[in-house]
Amino acid sequence: MGIPIIDLFDGKVMGWALRAAIKAVETCIETLKMALYTSNRSENLIFHSDRGVQYACSDFTKIINKNTIIQSMSRKGNC
Repeated sequence: MGIPIIDLFDGKVMGWALRAAIKAVETCIETLKMALYTSNRSENLIFHSDRGVQYACSDFTKIINKNTIIQSMSRKGNC
């Protein structure tokens, strides 16, 4: 499974992870940390995703909240 984080302002890929499993620690958390490290933007960020369990887990939301990022999710059944 591949998970990219794309900056919609300029279309650049800010972080990515390729794993066989869908574990949050190995995929979306690793990708978010990479994106935060490579980004020169540190405020007014919105993270939009589907309602996958890896994006709704407490470990991921802790990082989102710690970095004061607004989390946005699609409606149920709408990827």
